[in-house]
Amino acid sequence: MRILQRYFGAEILRAVLFVMLALLALFSFFDLMGELQSINKGGYRLQHALLYVLLGLPGYIYEFMPIAVLIGTIYVLAQFASNSEFTIMRAASMSTIMAGTMLMKIGLLFVGLTFVFGELVSPFSSKLAEKVKLSAIGASVAQEFRTGLWTKDLIRENGLTGDIIGSRFLNVKEILPNRQLKDLKVFEFDKNFHLSREVTAARAEYMGNNVWRLSEVGETSFPKTLSSQDIAAVNSQKLASRDVISEVTPDILTVLFADPDRMSAYDLAAYTRHLADNKQGTERYEIAFWKKVTYPFAVLVMMALALPFAYLHVRSGGVSLKIFSGIMIGMVFYLLNALFSHLGLLNTWPALVTALVPSILFLMIAMAALRYVERN
Repeated sequence: MRILQRYFGAEILRAVLFVMLALLALFSFFDLMGELQSINKGGYRLQHALLYVLLGLPGYIYEFMPIAVLIGTIYVLAQFASNSEFTIMRAASMSTIMAGTMLMKIGLLFVGLTFVFGELVSPFSSKLAEKVKLSAIGASVAQEFRTGLWTKDLIRENGLTGDIIGSRFLNVKEILPNRQLKDLKVFEFDKNFHLSREVTAARAEYMGNNVWRLSEVGETSFPKTLSSQDIAAVNSQKLASRDVISEVTPDILTVLFADPDRMSAYDLAAYTRHLADNKQGTERYEIAFWKKVTYPFAVLVMMALALPFAYLHVRSGGVSLKIFSGIMIGMVFYLLNALFSHLGLLNTWPALVTALVPSILFLMIAMAALRYVERN
């Protein structure tokens, strides 16, 4: 069985690698065509476009891994069936359970690769790609919004710990590629939502440990109750710099513009907690988090879905027809996965259920197909 395991593994690995390279070449071409319209904007040149497309490849590897595994495995098993190799293996006492076990062992390797690309490589490369593009064009992140970027956090007694004593709304006109903020406004409210302080700053630089250093600061403090008699109690002052402790970090600001599907599960969990603490909607990011956790295991479902193709004889369709069937099944799974994300968000379905339904549905189809080909 060890010899068969190595044989299966080597053939499937080669086939999956070939399919993945074909998919990457195809979608890289489409991306490059899309980037051509941005060339010559600012300092953005062809070499920047090529680098931007190259840095986007890890994201495609993560997204297309289950499809590539499905097509590659179907191709290998269809070849085994057409050459009667699988028939000989079955005659040599290889049961369906043994074949499935070998495929699952191979699938675990692809599960690990999917996890590495989805959790480590793709989030880093995606951020770097956006930084390269913005730096070359000379644009800032928040410029696409008319009023800039808005976000919220809580004010606590001891900075990041202690009782909540108010809330803070931040408005940023520009986020530079080096993650500095320009034209910042901060509105602080007490627990009763009375405006207690307004702070403006020309720039803000992140110093680490949740500390922002504001430069060229204008600060206006308001009394708890503001009437015509309390106008004199309004205090305004100018400061060269001022430190603000905030739960909002550059990573959280980056999340606001990032595609949740390209974020790591760790970042999604951290941002979901931030939204929940600030009484904001978390459904979109909860669904993305559970998809990120469960998506690598879709590889095993695709392996199970490919196994029935080994039991189809040549008269049931040539190798090319089986590969085409695999491509169509893979695309349906990819589209259904995206569709359920939107349906779950619209219908407020539980995030875990929304993430698991497509994989469970295709696993049931795989089990039914395997039962059918065994009986016939």
